[in-house]
Amino acid sequence: MPRAGLRRLRSPRVWGPGGAVIVAGAVTAVALTAGAGPDTAATADGLPHTTVEISPGDCGRGWQHPHSGTQVFDLRNSSSGAAEVYLRGAGGGPVYGEVEGIGPGTTRQLRVRLGPGAYAFTCLPDDANATTGPTVRVTGGGPAGPAAAPVTQHDLIDPAIDYQKWVAGGLDDLVRQTDALRAAVTDGDLAAARTAWLPAHLTYERLGAAYGEFGDADQKINGTTAGLAGGVHDPGFTGFHRVEYGLWHGESAAGLRAPAAALAETVRALREEWAQDRMDPAALGLRAHEILENTAQFELTGRTDYGSGSNLATARANLDGTRAVLVRLRPLLTTRYPELPRLESGLDRTGRLLDGFRRDGRWTPLDALSRAERQRTNAAVGDLVERLASVATLCDPRRTV
Repeated sequence: MPRAGLRRLRSPRVWGPGGAVIVAGAVTAVALTAGAGPDTAATADGLPHTTVEISPGDCGRGWQHPHSGTQVFDLRNSSSGAAEVYLRGAGGGPVYGEVEGIGPGTTRQLRVRLGPGAYAFTCLPDDANATTGPTVRVTGGGPAGPAAAPVTQHDLIDPAIDYQKWVAGGLDDLVRQTDALRAAVTDGDLAAARTAWLPAHLTYERLGAAYGEFGDADQKINGTTAGLAGGVHDPGFTGFHRVEYGLWHGESAAGLRAPAAALAETVRALREEWAQDRMDPAALGLRAHEILENTAQFELTGRTDYGSGSNLATARANLDGTRAVLVRLRPLLTTRYPELPRLESGLDRTGRLLDGFRRDGRWTPLDALSRAERQRTNAAVGDLVERLASVATLCDPRRTV
């Protein structure tokens, strides 16, 4: 399956109810509001605004009349380089909101809800150390908005190492299964090859958080015809889906021997390379989101079906792959993501829903689902994708220096 590449979220972010991530929208039409203080203004939506400098020498300057409640900070980067900024509890406390990628000479907005307490801005210029602005004490009633302790690169090292070891075990299984697939094709037993194809493919699909680390091997093992001028007959069409197409479209065993052998050899080479690789810890949280995001985009639309009708089985394997990541991230999420129990319950429900499409040992093809079944499946996976977006953001490592 094609997998989206790593990306960092660049919109203003603030933790919403239950730890969900809210992307702050653009606010325009700034107008002064009487009584709000000389450093504050309000927009057409009635929220007070405060202009705050985020340059290295003036981080946090301008926040002179603090108050509680929902408000917007206009973060002005007067330096010559790009920067990101966090609003945290003073003394290295939790993050209440952040904005990344603020260009030089530009202003970005951050909407937050503050309660009584001490806060400070942390400014992180590109290619320079972090600086922390003055501590500001907010008084008045009302609770602060949700916040989360930042996750650092160091926090993710042990989960990434554990996950990498798990992937190594999965690759051992994959080597055995693709060897069995190749043997069946070599023997001319295409019925046995069709039986061997699905378990091998699902084993690979469960390794979803590692795809970005597999490099060119992923395209060779699990690529589709997307972007290939010759479609299913293009020489660049290789791997599981190439073999799938042949097995379910009447191709001879002789014609499939080379593709099946190439698949097995690429898998074996990947296992050897993986033993020497080091997975990027920063990728783990984002991959937890991307696995099911791609499931919704490719599997539940049938775009990766080359004849086996196994999209729902693949979706189930992707669910297992998501769980494998979350198990490693759970120690970090239990204190940062109050919605974790609901996410885990949603994974359980979706697993049961997908398992119901396996009848008498055979998976229902996607196009055989009723409209109601299709809607329930799309809704269940879509809900998980939304919840996992918060996991990706919470586990996006923050700079501390």
